Amino acid sequence: MLFSSLIFLYGFLPLVLILYYLFPRKRKNVVLMATSVLFYIWGGVSLSLVLFASILGNYFFGLWLVRLKKPKDKIVLILGVLFNLLLLGTFKYGNFLVENINLLLNTFQISPLKNPGIILPLGISFFTFQAMSYLMDVYRKETTVQKNLFQLALYISFFPQLIAGPIVRYHDLAPQLLSRKESTELFKMGIERLVIGLVKKVIIANQFAIIAKEAFQIPVDVLPQQLAWAGMISYSFQIYFDFSGYSDMAIGLGMLFGFRLPENFNYPYTTTSIRKFWKNWHITLGQWLMDYLYVPLGGNRKSKLRTYFNLLIVFTVCGFWHGANWNFLLWGLVHGAFMAIERLWFEEKVLNKAGKIIPVVYTFTIATFAWVFFETNNIEHTFGFFKVLFAGNPELTGSNYLGKLLHSEFLLIAIPSILGSFGLFKWMDSRLKIQYPTLSSSNLIYVIKIMGLLLSMAIITILLISDSYNPFIYFRF
Repeated sequence: MLFSSLIFLYGFLPLVLILYYLFPRKRKNVVLMATSVLFYIWGGVSLSLVLFASILGNYFFGLWLVRLKKPKDKIVLILGVLFNLLLLGTFKYGNFLVENINLLLNTFQISPLKNPGIILPLGISFFTFQAMSYLMDVYRKETTVQKNLFQLALYISFFPQLIAGPIVRYHDLAPQLLSRKESTELFKMGIERLVIGLVKKVIIANQFAIIAKEAFQIPVDVLPQQLAWAGMISYSFQIYFDFSGYSDMAIGLGMLFGFRLPENFNYPYTTTSIRKFWKNWHITLGQWLMDYLYVPLGGNRKSKLRTYFNLLIVFTVCGFWHGANWNFLLWGLVHGAFMAIERLWFEEKVLNKAGKIIPVVYTFTIATFAWVFFETNNIEHTFGFFKVLFAGNPELTGSNYLGKLLHSEFLLIAIPSILGSFGLFKWMDSRLKIQYPTLSSSNLIYVIKIMGLLLSMAIITILLISDSYNPFIYFRF
């Protein structure tokens, strides 16, 4: 069940809100737990067993962990992490592993293994990382073990961030599970953030998705060069508005129930290096990898060579975390390589001395070209796509295929959206607050904001009723 679906917006969410605010304080978490389970099993009852296994397994590993003293507790931590990786590996990488074993067997003319046909459970990458952070924080004594199975289950299965993040640390959410304060002001902020996320997803990302889909689904031998460029750039904005929009929706939904979830995006395309890009793109994943992988590996505390090696390891994991495909590995390695190059000399000696615009163009360019690895089907498709980008298809030079896609309605949405992703409207808002400090709190602005939210919801509803193209990229992760 997508947040950007009619059944969620006009069925599930209103029902949850009514029940939540009708029940007394001590029963509110019961409502959230029950509806979170319903939300998850909507995608398949049998696959829900994976989520339940994760909850039970991490609950018992947590209890076991605190009963032992060092160094025995480290053995339990390793077993707990392996348990989570086994769940993730089986359901996310099982098919991939068999496919690659069969390729090896084929070279020796040995009969292939049967493809297991494993179905990927929704959000397994997200709730598995959350569960592992819980165990590691308990081991580090950064949080106390949760002896109440219900509380831990709610932390792992809380529906606003269950299938697409942000990745929430246990010690950040645990106090809110026990005690939080709902308010009218927070509720209004939640509605506004939810609608902003829906606008990003349904109105903006879905428009970019049309061109991106055309470019990446057409065989490369008949792909016009101009469409390849437009598709690559469109995908860069599609994935940003798609995923940041979903994160906005998750944060807004949390506010409706009194929760404060962490921010996950902060204008990543305005950053001046790949290193800074990862402090602003999927922030909670970057912080997770930093705290639970990069730092334990030694971070930058050892030799320079070891630091670069650690960066490549982290981004190899980051790539494979996104999907069971060699393309994701290459995508991660591209980011890791540029992080290493920047740390070696490029950021200090070039980017920091090049003003503002050139480093932003550099970061956006690297990120955009790297997205080709992310979206293409396989390595052959990837390099075929790059060949079209730079060499073109001579027989298709005169094609006006792109002109049919870049219509005025698309440009009306795309141009201001692109400017917004580069922080233009944020800058304008800050300037207005300086020049007219009382403007943002005026009744006129409040009325305009309400009308804008209502109009946005009307347009979103019409688009969803019309069954317009409504993919969600991170749904498969």
